[in-house]
Amino acid sequence: MSLEALETELRKGDVGTVVVTLGTTAIGAVDPLDEVLALRQRYGFRVHVDGAYGGYFRLISPSLAEPARRAYAVLDQADSIVVDPHKHGLQPYGCGCVLFRDPAVGRFYKHDSPYTYFTSKQLQLHPSEQKSLAGTPCTSARSAWSAPVPGRGSGSVGHAAAFAAHPWREFARGLARGRRAALELDRRLREDKAGRFQPLRDGAPELDIVVWKLTAETPERASELAQKIFDACAERDLHLALAQLPQAWFEPADSKAVGLGNGLVTCLRSVLMKPEHEAWLDQIWERLIAASEDVLGE
Repeated sequence: MSLEALETELRKGDVGTVVVTLGTTAIGAVDPLDEVLALRQRYGFRVHVDGAYGGYFRLISPSLAEPARRAYAVLDQADSIVVDPHKHGLQPYGCGCVLFRDPAVGRFYKHDSPYTYFTSKQLQLHPSEQKSLAGTPCTSARSAWSAPVPGRGSGSVGHAAAFAAHPWREFARGLARGRRAALELDRRLREDKAGRFQPLRDGAPELDIVVWKLTAETPERASELAQKIFDACAERDLHLALAQLPQAWFEPADSKAVGLGNGLVTCLRSVLMKPEHEAWLDQIWERLIAASEDVLGE
């Protein structure tokens, strides 16, 4: 997020809520929540945190780089937060949850019907409540709440309780392993002696998503190579993703391409969100190099 662009909008006086993303799904970027909160004191707006992808990294925030660490340190000052257990929570249930700092906000969602109800008059939902924003029984949310935390056994504490109560236990250590895998993959891409890969110009991944473009004379050629390597990796059971990002994000700060606007280039993207990715990294790298050699040797 550009704080300069944000403040330009805030000066207009018609901004009610600012959404801060802690872990974008494209590259895992972390917005400067601490600096946005400082602007809130001056302009008076709500702050909603989109932590659907990166919210769980609050558990290992001391190990993150300084800008991300500062953002996660003030997470409790947001007005509302969204987090999705089916992402880093590794839960096989398609659900998410929204948390409000002020429980009174629940009055905006309260409704009556013959088959949904609150078990008390307090505006606080319990996991067993038959209530959701859609107004129907939210079985997947209840299942995710009570499901065992990965790596802690079937008799362990429920998933959502562990999120708040157990930083740096086994579940959090799994997040740390995925992040280490991402940092190592990024390092290998940057140090590739053949110069085939161009990771993001601004440095190592903030969380556990790695993106890189192929070195080529034009963005069109780089995009073509990315698609071919994507296909060649899939044939080797290495399943990457493709993402379209601004070409300027990969160029040196003094490059002429930085001033050419947001012309897009197709990149390769790897999300190393499973604890096992750290142990698999050598295999991932070997298959990526083999696929790249096949394509670039054409």
